Amino acid sequence: MTFSWIASYWSLLLAGAAQTVLLLVISVVFGFILAIGLAFAQVSGGPVTQYLARGYCTFLRGTPLLIQLWLFYYGVGSLLPMIPGLRQSLFWPILREGFFFAAVSFTLNYAAYEAEVLRGALLAVPKGELEAGRAFGMRPFTLIRRIWLPRAIRIALPTIGSEIVMQLKATPLAFTVTVMDLYAVASKVRQDTLLVYEPLIVVTVFYLILTAIIARAFRLLEAQVPSRR
Repeated sequence: MTFSWIASYWSLLLAGAAQTVLLLVISVVFGFILAIGLAFAQVSGGPVTQYLARGYCTFLRGTPLLIQLWLFYYGVGSLLPMIPGLRQSLFWPILREGFFFAAVSFTLNYAAYEAEVLRGALLAVPKGELEAGRAFGMRPFTLIRRIWLPRAIRIALPTIGSEIVMQLKATPLAFTVTVMDLYAVASKVRQDTLLVYEPLIVVTVFYLILTAIIARAFRLLEAQVPSRR
Protein backbone atom coordinates (compact mmCIF):
# COMPACT_ATOMS: atom_id res chain seq x y z
CA MET A 1 0.00 0.00 0.00
CA THR A 2 1.12 3.52 -0.72
CA PHE A 3 -0.17 6.83 0.57
CA SER A 4 2.22 9.12 -1.27
CA TRP A 5 -0.74 10.38 -3.33
CA ILE A 6 -1.99 12.31 -0.28
CA ALA A 7 0.64 14.99 -0.92
CA SER A 8 -0.97 15.73 -4.30
CA TYR A 9 -4.57 15.53 -3.13
CA TRP A 10 -4.43 16.94 0.39
CA SER A 11 -6.20 20.19 -0.59
CA LEU A 12 -9.02 18.24 -2.24
CA LEU A 13 -9.23 15.94 0.78
CA LEU A 14 -9.54 18.90 3.13
CA ALA A 15 -12.18 20.51 0.93
CA GLY A 16 -14.10 17.23 0.76
CA ALA A 17 -13.91 16.79 4.52
CA ALA A 18 -15.21 20.34 4.98
CA GLN A 19 -18.12 19.60 2.64
CA THR A 20 -18.95 16.47 4.61
CA VAL A 21 -18.88 18.27 7.95
CA LEU A 22 -20.87 21.22 6.61
CA LEU A 23 -23.51 18.90 5.20
CA LEU A 24 -23.75 17.12 8.55
CA VAL A 25 -24.02 20.34 10.56
CA ILE A 26 -26.66 21.90 8.29
CA SER A 27 -28.86 18.80 8.23
CA VAL A 28 -28.58 18.19 11.98
CA VAL A 29 -29.18 21.79 13.10
CA PHE A 30 -32.09 22.59 10.80
CA GLY A 31 -33.43 19.05 10.97
CA PHE A 32 -33.52 19.17 14.77
CA ILE A 33 -35.43 22.47 14.73
CA LEU A 34 -37.96 20.98 12.34
CA ALA A 35 -38.14 17.81 14.43
CA ILE A 36 -39.16 19.78 17.53
CA GLY A 37 -42.18 21.16 15.70
CA LEU A 38 -43.09 17.75 14.28
CA ALA A 39 -42.79 16.10 17.70
CA PHE A 40 -45.03 18.63 19.43
CA ALA A 41 -47.49 18.43 16.54
CA GLN A 42 -47.84 14.69 17.18
CA VAL A 43 -48.02 14.98 20.95
CA SER A 44 -50.19 18.04 21.54
CA GLY A 45 -51.50 19.11 18.13
CA GLY A 46 -55.01 18.82 16.78
CA PRO A 47 -56.25 15.81 14.79
CA VAL A 48 -55.30 17.30 11.42
CA THR A 49 -51.90 18.47 12.64
CA GLN A 50 -51.18 15.07 14.17
CA TYR A 51 -52.20 13.29 10.98
CA LEU A 52 -49.98 15.48 8.81
CA ALA A 53 -46.98 15.19 11.14
CA ARG A 54 -47.31 11.41 11.41
CA GLY A 55 -47.75 11.11 7.66
CA TYR A 56 -44.61 13.14 7.07
CA CYS A 57 -42.56 11.02 9.46
CA THR A 58 -43.95 7.76 8.09
CA PHE A 59 -43.21 8.70 4.50
CA LEU A 60 -39.67 9.99 5.12
CA ARG A 61 -38.75 7.11 7.43
CA GLY A 62 -40.37 4.51 5.19
CA THR A 63 -38.55 5.35 1.97
CA PRO A 64 -34.79 5.12 1.25
CA LEU A 65 -32.86 8.36 1.62
CA LEU A 66 -31.17 7.76 -1.74
CA ILE A 67 -34.53 7.71 -3.52
CA GLN A 68 -35.62 10.87 -1.72
CA LEU A 69 -32.40 12.56 -2.74
CA TRP A 70 -32.72 11.56 -6.38
CA LEU A 71 -36.39 12.54 -6.55
CA PHE A 72 -35.55 15.96 -5.16
CA TYR A 73 -32.44 16.47 -7.29
CA TYR A 74 -33.68 15.08 -10.61
CA GLY A 75 -37.34 15.93 -10.06
CA VAL A 76 -37.54 19.32 -8.34
CA GLY A 77 -34.13 20.26 -9.71
CA SER A 78 -35.32 19.85 -13.28
CA LEU A 79 -38.33 22.10 -12.62
CA LEU A 80 -36.49 24.99 -10.98
CA PRO A 81 -34.99 26.38 -14.23
CA MET A 82 -38.52 26.71 -15.60
CA ILE A 83 -39.44 29.30 -12.98
CA PRO A 84 -39.36 32.71 -14.69
CA GLY A 85 -36.49 34.92 -13.56
CA LEU A 86 -34.94 32.33 -11.25
CA ARG A 87 -31.80 31.91 -13.35
CA GLN A 88 -31.16 35.66 -13.10
CA SER A 89 -31.78 35.84 -9.35
CA LEU A 90 -29.21 35.90 -6.56
CA PHE A 91 -30.37 32.46 -5.43
CA TRP A 92 -29.55 30.60 -8.64
CA PRO A 93 -25.85 29.99 -7.83
CA ILE A 94 -27.06 28.12 -4.73
CA LEU A 95 -30.10 26.40 -6.21
CA ARG A 96 -28.19 24.97 -9.16
CA GLU A 97 -25.68 23.12 -6.97
CA GLY A 98 -26.12 19.53 -5.85
CA PHE A 99 -25.09 20.56 -2.34
CA PHE A 100 -28.36 22.48 -1.90
CA PHE A 101 -30.47 19.44 -2.83
CA ALA A 102 -28.40 17.14 -0.63
CA ALA A 103 -28.65 19.51 2.35
CA VAL A 104 -32.42 19.86 2.01
CA SER A 105 -32.98 16.13 1.50
CA PHE A 106 -30.77 15.19 4.44
CA THR A 107 -32.44 17.81 6.64
CA LEU A 108 -35.97 16.61 5.88
CA ASN A 109 -34.99 12.98 6.39
CA TYR A 110 -33.15 13.64 9.65
CA ALA A 111 -36.11 15.65 10.96
CA ALA A 112 -38.45 12.69 10.43
CA TYR A 113 -36.27 10.32 12.45
CA GLU A 114 -35.49 12.84 15.17
CA ALA A 115 -39.16 13.79 15.50
CA GLU A 116 -39.98 10.22 16.49
CA VAL A 117 -37.18 10.24 19.05
CA LEU A 118 -38.40 13.51 20.55
CA ARG A 119 -42.02 12.37 20.48
CA GLY A 120 -41.17 9.41 22.68
CA ALA A 121 -39.06 11.62 24.95
CA LEU A 122 -41.85 14.20 25.32
CA LEU A 123 -44.27 11.47 26.36
CA ALA A 124 -41.69 10.15 28.84
CA VAL A 125 -41.44 13.42 30.78
CA PRO A 126 -43.15 12.89 34.17
CA LYS A 127 -46.62 14.39 34.19
CA GLY A 128 -46.04 15.71 37.69
CA GLU A 129 -43.38 18.12 36.46
CA LEU A 130 -45.72 19.54 33.85
CA GLU A 131 -48.55 19.84 36.35
CA ALA A 132 -46.22 21.61 38.77
CA GLY A 133 -45.31 24.13 36.08
CA ARG A 134 -48.96 24.78 35.34
CA ALA A 135 -49.66 25.16 39.06
CA PHE A 136 -47.04 27.92 39.16
CA GLY A 137 -48.97 29.73 36.44
CA MET A 138 -46.61 29.06 33.55
CA ARG A 139 -47.97 29.81 30.11
CA PRO A 140 -47.85 26.93 27.58
CA PHE A 141 -44.83 28.34 25.73
CA THR A 142 -42.95 28.97 28.99
CA LEU A 143 -43.77 25.47 30.18
CA ILE A 144 -42.40 24.01 26.95
CA ARG A 145 -39.28 26.18 26.99
CA ARG A 146 -38.35 25.73 30.66
CA ILE A 147 -39.57 22.23 31.56
CA TRP A 148 -41.02 20.00 28.86
CA LEU A 149 -38.53 20.38 26.01
CA PRO A 150 -35.33 20.49 28.15
CA ARG A 151 -36.39 17.35 30.04
CA ALA A 152 -37.28 15.57 26.81
CA ILE A 153 -33.94 16.46 25.23
CA ARG A 154 -32.14 15.16 28.32
CA ILE A 155 -34.04 11.88 28.11
CA ALA A 156 -33.32 11.53 24.40
CA LEU A 157 -29.70 12.69 24.54
CA PRO A 158 -28.05 9.25 24.01
CA THR A 159 -30.36 8.51 21.08
CA ILE A 160 -29.76 11.94 19.57
CA GLY A 161 -26.02 11.25 19.57
CA SER A 162 -26.58 7.93 17.80
CA GLU A 163 -28.83 9.59 15.22
CA ILE A 164 -26.14 12.17 14.45
CA VAL A 165 -23.63 9.36 13.86
CA MET A 166 -26.12 7.65 11.55
CA GLN A 167 -26.57 10.93 9.71
CA LEU A 168 -22.81 11.22 9.32
CA LYS A 169 -22.67 7.79 7.73
CA ALA A 170 -25.38 8.81 5.26
CA THR A 171 -23.43 11.80 3.92
CA PRO A 172 -21.55 9.81 1.21
CA LEU A 173 -24.86 9.58 -0.65
CA ALA A 174 -24.35 13.24 -1.59
CA PHE A 175 -21.68 11.99 -3.98
CA THR A 176 -24.47 10.70 -6.24
CA VAL A 177 -25.69 14.26 -6.92
CA THR A 178 -22.27 15.74 -7.80
CA VAL A 179 -21.35 16.94 -4.32
CA MET A 180 -17.57 16.82 -3.85
CA ASP A 181 -17.58 15.45 -0.34
CA LEU A 182 -14.78 13.30 1.05
CA TYR A 183 -16.11 10.13 -0.56
CA ALA A 184 -16.30 11.89 -3.93
CA VAL A 185 -12.67 12.94 -3.56
CA ALA A 186 -11.72 9.35 -2.76
CA SER A 187 -13.49 8.23 -5.94
CA LYS A 188 -11.55 10.80 -7.95
CA VAL A 189 -8.29 9.56 -6.45
CA ARG A 190 -9.25 6.01 -7.36
CA GLN A 191 -9.97 7.02 -10.94
CA ASP A 192 -6.75 9.02 -11.28
CA THR A 193 -4.33 6.65 -9.58
CA LEU A 194 -6.11 3.27 -9.94
CA LEU A 195 -5.68 2.83 -6.19
CA VAL A 196 -8.72 1.19 -4.60
CA TYR A 197 -8.07 0.51 -0.94
CA GLU A 198 -5.90 3.45 0.13
CA PRO A 199 -8.46 6.23 -0.58
CA LEU A 200 -11.18 4.21 1.12
CA ILE A 201 -8.94 3.68 4.15
CA VAL A 202 -8.42 7.44 4.43
CA VAL A 203 -12.19 8.01 4.27
CA THR A 204 -12.76 5.27 6.85
CA VAL A 205 -10.27 6.80 9.28
CA PHE A 206 -11.89 10.23 8.89
CA TYR A 207 -15.34 8.85 9.68
CA LEU A 208 -14.02 6.88 12.63
CA ILE A 209 -12.35 9.97 14.10
CA LEU A 210 -15.42 12.12 13.60
CA THR A 211 -17.66 9.44 15.11
CA ALA A 212 -15.38 9.19 18.14
CA ILE A 213 -15.50 12.99 18.57
CA ILE A 214 -19.30 13.03 18.42
CA ALA A 215 -19.60 10.13 20.86
CA ARG A 216 -17.16 11.74 23.27
CA ALA A 217 -18.94 15.09 23.08
CA PHE A 218 -22.29 13.52 23.94
CA ARG A 219 -20.82 11.54 26.83
CA LEU A 220 -19.43 14.76 28.27
CA LEU A 221 -22.76 16.47 27.67
CA GLU A 222 -24.62 13.72 29.46
CA ALA A 223 -22.26 14.04 32.42
CA GLN A 224 -22.78 17.80 32.55
CA VAL A 225 -26.59 17.55 32.49
CA PRO A 226 -27.66 15.40 35.43
CA SER A 227 -31.00 13.68 35.14
CA ARG A 228 -33.71 14.43 37.65
CA ARG A 229 -35.66 11.59 39.16
